[in-house]
Amino acid sequence: MSRVLIIGAGGVGNVVVQKCAQLPEIFTDICLASRTKSKCDEIAAMLDRPIETAQLDADDPKQTLALITRFRPDLVINVALPYQDLPIMDACLEAGVDYLDTANYEPPDEAKFEYKWQWAYDDKFRDSGIMALLGSGFDPGVTNVFCAYAQKHYFDEIHFVDIVDCNAGEHGHPFATNFNPEINIREITQKGKYWEQGDWKEIEPMSVSKDIDFPEIGPRKAYLLYHEEEESLVKHINGLKRIRFWMTFGEAYINHLQVLQNVGMTSIEPVEFEGKQIVPLQFLKAVLPDPGSLGVNYKGKTCIGCIMEGVKNGETKRIMIYNTCDHAKCYEEVKAQAVSYTTGVPAMIGAAMILTDQWHKPGVYNMEQFDPDPFMDMLNKHGLPWKVIEGKTLDS
Repeated sequence: MSRVLIIGAGGVGNVVVQKCAQLPEIFTDICLASRTKSKCDEIAAMLDRPIETAQLDADDPKQTLALITRFRPDLVINVALPYQDLPIMDACLEAGVDYLDTANYEPPDEAKFEYKWQWAYDDKFRDSGIMALLGSGFDPGVTNVFCAYAQKHYFDEIHFVDIVDCNAGEHGHPFATNFNPEINIREITQKGKYWEQGDWKEIEPMSVSKDIDFPEIGPRKAYLLYHEEEESLVKHINGLKRIRFWMTFGEAYINHLQVLQNVGMTSIEPVEFEGKQIVPLQFLKAVLPDPGSLGVNYKGKTCIGCIMEGVKNGETKRIMIYNTCDHAKCYEEVKAQAVSYTTGVPAMIGAAMILTDQWHKPGVYNMEQFDPDPFMDMLNKHGLPWKVIEGKTLDS
């Protein structure tokens, strides 16, 4: 029997709960907790099996610890905000319970995301005999596993990695983000960064772009960003010389974003308004569409993958491992758009890896540090089938 506590009832949380509920042989008991309990109850009402729901302020480790103590989970799945990673990890340490998340920690007052804060917990988790699995979403997450799978089966050394992320869907809104608006906009408005020949190279936000031919979608303009999986993959890929991350954005999205930046609406610095301190980006989040509501009319596909070049038996080799996901099909299955789906399914699979002891040892780990094969097998079985293209490059 395995009991799992899922924290967060947004678009991703909905997918995680539904996919866990489909596997009662692994997830025998489920509790879904959120600051707004009614959201949990709405998700619970869609299921074919009963689950518990609870109100929780995940910023408060004492509240989280009290819920863990009452429900007694074997694993906590954190799909709340990245600001809450450390408080939830603290509660898991106190309770002696394994931990999983999909995005690394961000301090609320600084648009900066990196693993150093969570990696610093490694000794504590080892000493407590519990495990933390970081970044079990798609990117980060599946992209890390794609690299590990390629390293195991296709390459002796991987020299170049380009992680490419395309959302070719249409949701009918003039401007909306596909996951939490605050996190999304903080991510893309900070300086870009990539790793080459042992050093990090920094660029101005959205200043480098390239047309990339995405399988099953076609050419789309993608922008060079910094993304957190790069930080861990540089430590674990043999022979790596360069790693970059590219994400597509439509012209309308870029135009709206530039206007919002120009008028100060993407700022995280508090301003005074009618005698109160408000953060412009948090206000913007409040007036933008909820990402969880976008699925109703969403059409088109996503394509996310890794384009890699390296050597095998002394010869140059190039491949792409990728997944495409259909927004409408995701909504038909779990009432979610594909961006939520591609994050929620890997969170469920990572949890299954831990609870079935296929990936389980004390400490704090990233996805590529485990055997990729069972994870890749579950992707094919649970809605995110992957393909390999031999000879694929960023320019072909």
